[in-house]
Formats: sequence, structure tokens, C-alpha cells
Amino acid sequence: EVQVDELQRLLAGMEKEHRSLLLQMKEGEAELARLRSVEGDKLAEQDRSAQLEKEVAMLREKIHHLDDMLKSQQRKVRQMIEQLQNSKTVIQAKDAMIQELKEKVAYLEAEVRLSRGNLEMHDRIEHLIEKQVSRGGHSSRARSKSEYVSRYAGS
Repeated sequence: EVQVDELQRLLAGMEKEHRSLLLQMKEGEAELARLRSVEGDKLAEQDRSAQLEKEVAMLREKIHHLDDMLKSQQRKVRQMIEQLQNSKTVIQAKDAMIQELKEKVAYLEAEVRLSRGNLEMHDRIEHLIEKQVSRGGHSSRARSKSEYVSRYAGS
């Protein structure tokens, strides 16, 4: 009986230790699952971090490219503004030249009108002189227009 009692006590102790070990095993498995989950989260965070780093690098490159394009466009705009200003200057100079030429043409047209008027006057004077010559019987030699033009051109 003592041996049976001893064996039952040992058996109870073993059952108690078995339950304790099962509980420790379940706690260990739960801790292991939690650690695996934490490691999985860390891996997921590392993957997400790597993905975000790639995106940031790509965005930096795009920004750099856009900055280059913007600078290029700004240079083009400055060049176009300079060309426009140069063209305006050239146009103003040509407009001034055109105005000067118009004034010269107007002056020359006035000169031509004046010359025509002088020629008409010379023709009238010549006609009057011829009438006087033919009435008075003076020299019958007719004077040419060029004589009268040269004689009266100075007046």
C-alpha cells in the first residue's frame, strides 16, 4: 500500500508537472507566435520602408528632372523676351527710317511741284517775250527754254 500510495503521489506529481509543462509549452508557443508576428511586422515594416525609400528616390529624381526642365524653359523665355526686345528696337529704328524717308519724299514732291510751277512760269514769260518780239520787230531769234531756265533759275 505504501508503494501504491507512493506511486499515486508520484503519478499525481507527474500529472501536475505535465499540466505545468503543457501550460509552459502553450505560453512558449504563444510567445513564439507573438515574436514571429513582431518579426513579421518588422519584415513588413522593412519592406514598406524599402518601398518608401524607392519612391522617395524616384520622386527626388522626378523633381530634379522637373527643375532642369523649368530652368530650361526659363532660359527659353528669357531668350524670347530678349529677341522680342531686339525686334522692337529694330522695328523702331526702321519706323524712324521710314518716317524720315516719308519726310524726304514729301520734300522732294514739294520741290517737283515748285519746279513745275517755275517751268510753267518760264513758259509764260517766253510766250510773252515772243509776243513782244514779234510786235516790236526786235531780234527774231527765238530763245530756247533752257536759256530762260538757266537765266531765271537763280531767282
